[in-house]
Amino acid sequence: MGCSSSAAIEKHSQQLDEAVKAATLIQQWYRGHSARMEMKQRYTWSIFQSIENAGEQDQLQLSQFFTFLMDYYIHHCAEMKTTKYSVFSHLLHPSQGSSDRRALDHMPEVTKVPSSYTGPQISFPLKVSDVSTLLKAFKQGKQLHSWYVLQLLQATKNILKTLPNINRLSTHYSKDITVCGDLHGHLDDLLLIFHKNGFPMPEKLYVFNGDFVDRGENSVEVIIILFAFLLIYPNDVHLNRGNHEDYVMNIRYGFKKEVLNKYKLQGQKILQAFQDVFRWLPLATIIDSRVLVVHGGISDTTDLGFLASLQRYRFKSLLRMRKTISKAEEACLKQEISKMLGSEVPLDDPNYNKSTPGMAPSSSSLSMPTISESHSDQQSLIEDGILSSYSEQQPDQMVNDNKHQVTQNDQYSVTGILDLPFLDEEMATREELEWKQIADILWSDPRSKAGCFPNSIRGGGCYFGEDVTTKLFRKYKLKLLIRSHECKQDGYEVCHHGKVITIFSASNYYEMGSNQGAYIKLGPDLVPRFVKYRSNKSTKKLTLQQRVNVGEETALKALRENLFIYQSEIITACRSFDPGNTGGISSSEWASAVESVLHLNLPWRTLRPRLAKIKANGSVDYLSTFRDLQFKQPLNEAQPGLIEAVYRHRADLEIVFGMIDKDHTGLISMEEFQQTWKLFCYHRNIRVDDSSMDDLARSIDFNNDGFIDFNEFLEAFRLVQIDNE
Repeated sequence: MGCSSSAAIEKHSQQLDEAVKAATLIQQWYRGHSARMEMKQRYTWSIFQSIENAGEQDQLQLSQFFTFLMDYYIHHCAEMKTTKYSVFSHLLHPSQGSSDRRALDHMPEVTKVPSSYTGPQISFPLKVSDVSTLLKAFKQGKQLHSWYVLQLLQATKNILKTLPNINRLSTHYSKDITVCGDLHGHLDDLLLIFHKNGFPMPEKLYVFNGDFVDRGENSVEVIIILFAFLLIYPNDVHLNRGNHEDYVMNIRYGFKKEVLNKYKLQGQKILQAFQDVFRWLPLATIIDSRVLVVHGGISDTTDLGFLASLQRYRFKSLLRMRKTISKAEEACLKQEISKMLGSEVPLDDPNYNKSTPGMAPSSSSLSMPTISESHSDQQSLIEDGILSSYSEQQPDQMVNDNKHQVTQNDQYSVTGILDLPFLDEEMATREELEWKQIADILWSDPRSKAGCFPNSIRGGGCYFGEDVTTKLFRKYKLKLLIRSHECKQDGYEVCHHGKVITIFSASNYYEMGSNQGAYIKLGPDLVPRFVKYRSNKSTKKLTLQQRVNVGEETALKALRENLFIYQSEIITACRSFDPGNTGGISSSEWASAVESVLHLNLPWRTLRPRLAKIKANGSVDYLSTFRDLQFKQPLNEAQPGLIEAVYRHRADLEIVFGMIDKDHTGLISMEEFQQTWKLFCYHRNIRVDDSSMDDLARSIDFNNDGFIDFNEFLEAFRLVQIDNE
């Protein structure tokens, strides 16, 4: 009996040991699996954000290119009275711009909604039932007629003009206040917020913290709904301006294209009306005198009193910086423009006869333009929609409290578009000080590092540390700063020891399942309560692993494209580690080479297995980095790296060509293509010889009609995956 009992105990012990071992193995597998999922999520997120920030820097560079055209090229061509560059004729001459504006003013007005219209019908002044009509129609994919849109925008502008720069709200008059972050045209997210939290009403105040448009497919519908609620509840719905309520941002990130696609005949008029309304949006909201709500953040010079006193409507865009250059740079620029215009004599030649027909003027007449000299050309470009106004203030009004004027002799440091290191309160105009105050609250991001320093990743605004936050809180007796501007995986993030909250309301922002959206509810205790969600039903059905895998593949695809279009530089960097030209280098060398070219600050050694293959000797086959992609159309490349350079800047060129194509035919002449590209190359310091550019232009003209169809252009530079199986 004893033996039998002992055997049973031993067997039970063995079973227990096996169960423990099995549980340990399962636990180890689960921990490893969770760690891999976490690692994938982190580097996927890093890829998305790095590429997004690089895109914003490109946008600022594009704005700088427009500044270049206006401040220098246009001025000199006008002085030289040349028509050689006819591609820019409608940009160069105010008379033509005025003609275009008169044509726009005399577009057929929509006096009534036609009987054939089957979309939503609303009446003014708006009622809650009208918004219900809009919501139902937009869910069904219907479109509001242009007449209603224009009426709504005019009414919205009238309301916004009565509002201060900084709205002040109180939780004592409502049950709570809901603060929403970026929506970026995500209609599903807005509808889900209303479904979960209820519609705006006197007992339920809302603050929408900017970036209502761009990126998403339904920016028009989102902004119409928000404006409609504002008209019905002007005391209960509050809209702060974001950095995307800016015409230049709308050019690149989709809002302009969406408006023109949805409203063919009245698109330009509606777009201009939106631009006009955006500049009247308030800049900030303060709740119970303790909570500051701004879109981006603050800087060490943020002054709420100053922000409250400035005229916000004058700043149609924050992406315009006036600058001067050194005499050496000016001489170089004149020389380059002289070459472009076919002039054989340098523009600075003192013997150049200004009165000689067909010859360029002497250098004495080519001083860099002052503000007043270039104003007519600038205003023409602004009203034609080519440039956004730096400010709507007239040049002779640009004085500050100390009566100092900025003259053409002041030398400014030319850095980022939104970074003005030259600003000095004793020397800068009041306009520039106002501009910097607005740029800081719309573009800045919090960081753990103390102090305030330029936002090098975005290229605009600043990074501000907890010490900067604390200083502002002490000055204005604040408790909390709520901002948006950055996508967060959970829809929100708390930093600076609870003083700063980032709220982001567009879920699935980068890719299906990439992030949750969220909003904040504040009661009289001012303790934030977060509500998270995902708007896409199909996303909710995916497992965590499936969501991570979808996001990872999308991010890696975008990253591979970036690697491909910089392959010449990356190969050169890799070969600096491979003097024997073996085609193989170490993982650390490969990571260093790639980062030295792309500057994306990514974990390249972790990503390497997904991007490059290993040779038999264990080294990285760096050429394999580029073997999975190719351009869809084979192009004759006369100069190495040329096609890569065009592809890198295809978004910029699409915008520039869209502006040149005034008649919207979609056709660009060979001359237009070549002239624009030459100027763009000069500005971006891209070294390409003329013959290579001519060869490339001819290769893109697939039907040999002398024109480049823009669809042809985009198709020519579309990357496709190679099936290696």
